[in-house]
Amino acid sequence: MHHSRIEIQVSLDSARIPEAISWQASDTAAAEPRAAKAMLLSLWDDQTRTSLQMDLWTKEMRMDEMADFMYQTMIGMADSFARATRHTQLSERMKNFAQEFITEFVKAQQQLQSTDSSSQ
Repeated sequence: MHHSRIEIQVSLDSARIPEAISWQASDTAAAEPRAAKAMLLSLWDDQTRTSLQMDLWTKEMRMDEMADFMYQTMIGMADSFARATRHTQLSERMKNFAQEFITEFVKAQQQLQSTDSSSQ
């Protein structure tokens, strides 16, 4: 049986807030750990039938990056759901929601910027 190892390093400040996240996988060509600003890790516990989650992001993660990260994650979840279940209609609904989410975020950011511009 083939085994793969994924290692995640999280550096915390004195308040235990992530300052840096890096990861490395045994099945990649990268010789050095790769930096990341955020991570979402979900594991399914079959015994308790619950999802265990670890969601971390660094202080440097900008709001627009977080929105893009969430959008891309939702699209990826929809694709995984379709592959695992063949429920393509539900997958498409998930993708539609993701598109609405990012559209609303962009709209809100534009309104915020125009409000900031007009108050100066």
